[in-house]
Amino acid sequence: MPRSIALVLKGYPRLSETFIAQEIHALELQGLDILIFSLRHPYDPATHPIHDEIKAPVHYLPEYTADDIPRVLRAWRAVRKWRGYKKARSLFLRDFKRDPTTNRLRRFTQAMVLAFETPDHVDHYYAHFLHTPASVTRYASAIRSLRWSCSAHAKDIWTIPEWEKRDKLASVDWLVTCTSANHEHLSALASDPAKVSLVYHGLDFGRFTEAPESTLARDGNDASDPVRIISVGRAVDKKGYTYLLEALANLPKDLNWRFQHIGGGELLETLKRQAQQLNIATNIDWHGAKPQTEVLECYRDSDIFVLPSVVSEDGDRDGLPNVLMEAQSQKLACISTDISGIPELILHRKTGWLVGQRDSEALTKALKNLIVDPDKRNSLADAGFERVRAHFAMQNGIDVLFEKFTTTKITQS
Repeated sequence: MPRSIALVLKGYPRLSETFIAQEIHALELQGLDILIFSLRHPYDPATHPIHDEIKAPVHYLPEYTADDIPRVLRAWRAVRKWRGYKKARSLFLRDFKRDPTTNRLRRFTQAMVLAFETPDHVDHYYAHFLHTPASVTRYASAIRSLRWSCSAHAKDIWTIPEWEKRDKLASVDWLVTCTSANHEHLSALASDPAKVSLVYHGLDFGRFTEAPESTLARDGNDASDPVRIISVGRAVDKKGYTYLLEALANLPKDLNWRFQHIGGGELLETLKRQAQQLNIATNIDWHGAKPQTEVLECYRDSDIFVLPSVVSEDGDRDGLPNVLMEAQSQKLACISTDISGIPELILHRKTGWLVGQRDSEALTKALKNLIVDPDKRNSLADAGFERVRAHFAMQNGIDVLFEKFTTTKITQS
């Protein structure tokens, strides 16, 4: 029963991956010994308070072979003599024939360093994300002859080829994923569907305590006190922010609103230019990435939360965004789209409002309805609060994970 695991992440710590941090901390509190191996160094300007509470040491693998050639060579000279190296090399060469890229080669290089530098007391590998981290973990597990498991989420599922998903599902000891849509897709690809389990990340309600009751009833009529709209998410294609800006621009001119966006991302400057072109820039505050405590304050100062997620052309999409659960925990009326796992959380016109993806006209109508009707907002907010508290508590998923870790056999079969 493994009680010491090596957790492999693409980057750590990350502001956008609060759900991973809360999982690590909760598993540590359950008694699991965790070592973190990160494929990349952090790039966020700040961290969340929970990162300071995590005790797990962090080891950064060389992101590129050229970053530390002596370290890579030292690992290769050692692991090539190990019993599992031939199996790992065979797996890699088969993958490389189908994906002859430098990225694939880099994954095997990182896997050799990971396997070599994994302490002997570690008896299980666990990867977050089915793409790059799972590739590195799979090769390292073969080199070291240890079992491995995986948590799959969104982009990592929908942007890698089917052959790769099938091979990893055949190799993994077990896999958890966070939406029914993901679960159905991966179970159909697995030779043993029982390996795949649906486990919601949920929310740590100890950190997202209920917001104080508000007596305000903004309805868009008061220019000095506009309805406050908020969204939290990276400025990337799959978040659909271009459609939200279009929707905001099409709101009636006599409605008073203010929108604030929290998050970094590659499209941030593009969105700012779009807001200028739509003549709504003066109604928008772009905050960039913020730590969780500040995000919580912004939730509590807002009236409506919007996340207009879409499925990108490359298949990338959200799973079940934690920010929607966070917003509902603060009794915010939520508007989102009917893709992926979002309808598992938001029941249309019952616990929130759903529109079709890329439908800026429907988004405008939803926003208008909730801006002018504070009673409707409050009704949806209350229902969303009750649903998220009843069905999406973090501890439920942590109990499932802990049981899986503590009942998994130590050596590979």
